[in-house]
Amino acid sequence: HHAMFLEPQEKKRSMKALVVKQAKKTCSCTPAKVKDYVFSFFPVLQWLPKYKPREYLLGDIMSGVIVAVLLVPQSIAYSLLAGQEPIYGLYTSFFAGIIYFMFGTSRHISVGIFGVLCLMVGQVVDREIQRAGYDLEPADPGVLTDAAAYLNTTISPANHTSQELLCDKSCYAIRVGATMTFIAGVYQVAMGFFQVGFVSVYLSDSLLSGFVTGASFTILTSQAKYLLGLDIPRSSGIGSLISTWISIFRNVHKTNICDLITSLLCFLVLIPTKELNEHFKSRLKAPIPVELVVIVAATLASHFGKLRETYDSSVAGHIPTGFLPPHPPDWNMIPNVALDALPIAIIGFAITVSLSEMFAKKHGYSVRANQEMYAIGFCNIIPSFFYCFTTSAALAKTLVKESTGCRTQMSGMVTSLVILLVLLVIAPLFYSLQKCVLAVITIVNLRGALRKFRDLPKMWHLSRVDTVIWLVTMAASALISTEIGLLVGVCFSMLCVIFRTQRPEAPLLGWVAESETYESLSAYKNLQTKPGIVVFRFEAPLYYINKECFKSTLYKQTGVNPAWVKAAKKKAAKRMLKEKEVDSGGNQTNISMDFVSEPLGFHTIVIDCCAIQFLDTAGIRTLKEVCKDYGEIDVQVLLAQCNPSVRSSLIRGEFFKEGEEHLLFHSVHQAVDFA
Repeated sequence: HHAMFLEPQEKKRSMKALVVKQAKKTCSCTPAKVKDYVFSFFPVLQWLPKYKPREYLLGDIMSGVIVAVLLVPQSIAYSLLAGQEPIYGLYTSFFAGIIYFMFGTSRHISVGIFGVLCLMVGQVVDREIQRAGYDLEPADPGVLTDAAAYLNTTISPANHTSQELLCDKSCYAIRVGATMTFIAGVYQVAMGFFQVGFVSVYLSDSLLSGFVTGASFTILTSQAKYLLGLDIPRSSGIGSLISTWISIFRNVHKTNICDLITSLLCFLVLIPTKELNEHFKSRLKAPIPVELVVIVAATLASHFGKLRETYDSSVAGHIPTGFLPPHPPDWNMIPNVALDALPIAIIGFAITVSLSEMFAKKHGYSVRANQEMYAIGFCNIIPSFFYCFTTSAALAKTLVKESTGCRTQMSGMVTSLVILLVLLVIAPLFYSLQKCVLAVITIVNLRGALRKFRDLPKMWHLSRVDTVIWLVTMAASALISTEIGLLVGVCFSMLCVIFRTQRPEAPLLGWVAESETYESLSAYKNLQTKPGIVVFRFEAPLYYINKECFKSTLYKQTGVNPAWVKAAKKKAAKRMLKEKEVDSGGNQTNISMDFVSEPLGFHTIVIDCCAIQFLDTAGIRTLKEVCKDYGEIDVQVLLAQCNPSVRSSLIRGEFFKEGEEHLLFHSVHQAVDFA
């Protein structure tokens, strides 16, 4: 055996030099560096001067207008989900589009209201409203509470001079929503600043998909009461889905027949038209704006049919025009909502970053994940001063935006301008719009998430572990709560990774004829084995969690446990000694002698370490014990194909005795030849 000599690279790890170098790089300030920083922080300064109106403008205008047509009814509908008045949903969509236009790097994603985040905001809003002493029923302006005093900037003096400057339930709800949105935005900007985008890697595709599907059940449940026209309090906390359905069935005899018929008619129009949109999307230049048509038709029917006065149908109510003066979040409320804002921030940036990277890859350009975190953070921080709630990218609207000719971020600005027109002129016309129509729009838009059940067989075929993660996250998000469901999903997916390294595959290997390749005997036929040599591969890192699994699997695969062999030899030796002393005859002694000298069937074990990424102290100790134990029964253990990290760990852990370093082999074939 000729030892192969590899000279290691010199590693200069001077922490002081590294810190000084980084500090110089960070603290240096030159005009070029300032310019680069400003241009990277405001991507609009990079792409807007290069904008080609003849090539891009038509597609951007078309996609922007179409997304706005879809976004207006959804903004009004999702406001109910977030526990807010309809006007605040329009504010949110307006500001999100403008701010992402300035800070975003993705040309295609549509940033605005997202159903799952609205649900999470709404749950916190309901909890804080109850804590503050407000009922979940419509607010009575004559009732004063401890939280009633409020700054006069919340109500425009020009429009409401006769009203008391007090904070009613809807005013307090937007205070909660805006404060939580501000904190979520701060978290997201902090994640971008400290470059902790790696947090999103713990949210796998299967986990996010399961979470969104589970939250969709909660969204559907929260909107069911509007379909029936029931006036029941919104359940929150653990098990809210079950408690809400119990309340619905207990009050089902109070169903408003007018709302129920309206809901059924809307379903009959929306679902077939949505299916047609999807079926013929390749032929249609733009999807049919069925939601807007339904809202206009339902508003006219409700107004001229006097459905509110005749049948006591619940309507959207007055939606004011214009903007309210900006107002800072409620700083005193931050301790109450700071923890609730964390999962909202993580889900918001994870979905935004994943969608932006997906569409950038599809269209051949690059996005900066860190800048996307800044963008979505500022899409929450700045609008929180203008009575808005949390936003993120949304898949459905992004797909529409892409398919209708979007070329740049200018499309988002067009969408905001259309929403501005609605805010300034059209919004009050939706006074008579029934809430059940908004609930139908919300539920119909959940079809995509609920259809994931159809993909389960395919997912199961591809990866059973991912399917189980999806099911666990979905069930926890639906049956327990959205926040706990997300935490359960993350913990369960991490446990799955640990379990897979705890009990990994560990096959014996055979030699492929006329080659130097060794493969698993359990996976392939016609492999050969060398007499007296066992080749074993452990397909995971060797560390404290799986060290016992490593030893037990090795003993099982080789069929020899050194401790048992030594114990059997000692026992046989004692019996021999006893039989000699008693002088009881030759047969028993011969049997014992045969047992003691019975060959093991092999003299060398080669451990293929190519799949062992790292060793910890427990792993090094385990390898030492295995070598020592097998050595005591005259079986040598050789290591092959160790990566540099494992080699370094073995040398630092004094695995080899002096002069034995050459027994670390660079290939299994080399180790077998040596044996």
